[in-house]
Amino acid sequence: MFLGRAMVNGKTQYVRIVGEKVEVLEGDIFGTFNPGEVTTLDNIKFLAPVEPSKIICVGLNYKDHIAEFKNQIPEEPVIFLKPPTAVIGPKEEIFLPPESRRVDYEGELAVVIKKAGRNITLEEVSEYILGYTCANDVTARDLQRKDGQWTRGKSFDTFCPLGPWIATELDPGNLDIETWLNGELRQKSNTSQMLFHPYFLVSFISRVMTLKPGDVILTGTPSGVGKLAAGDVVEVRISGIGSLQNKVKA
Repeated sequence: MFLGRAMVNGKTQYVRIVGEKVEVLEGDIFGTFNPGEVTTLDNIKFLAPVEPSKIICVGLNYKDHIAEFKNQIPEEPVIFLKPPTAVIGPKEEIFLPPESRRVDYEGELAVVIKKAGRNITLEEVSEYILGYTCANDVTARDLQRKDGQWTRGKSFDTFCPLGPWIATELDPGNLDIETWLNGELRQKSNTSQMLFHPYFLVSFISRVMTLKPGDVILTGTPSGVGKLAAGDVVEVRISGIGSLQNKVKA
């Protein structure tokens, strides 16, 4: 099942995508809902599929990316936060901040939380996951290095594209992930290459902070990250989900 948020007839609605048709939902995708009006993909504008209270990101979760940056393999997940104000949806623009001269793309699988949870066991994790979507952990790399920590470099408005929708029935441990820049393949891997499985990440993070419905966990990026420039079109593709495309603007 594919669930999302969209602008339908000038109003923000939760939707379910069924082939080329879109069902406008009555209710809440984090609880119960029923199908309502039926329209087509051409008649709506997709938004970021959720409005999270927080975005928890995982760094250094692919061995090839760790080697790319000459870092040590972590014993536990390395986590940090992005603010919800960084979120944008499909086709929206990533803005390059004037403070930075090096802004990178990072294609990632994102986990969307279904219900509130704390101290979630591995056996319980699947009950707390609504589904998965594509993400781009946009990063001002020069500021990240300059600051010695990651908050500023990861947190600019528009630095967390999400979409196009949420796929609810996937094995997150075996998904092909690619990032394309202006039609050229730049990142190519599979989520089986993660150091820490998405289920483990949900459990680990829930022992630190309460997860709420709509919260998003970004699970790390493979090797091949690179610089964005004004006019670029960056696209994250994940098998079983779809494609998240954004244009870059100065």
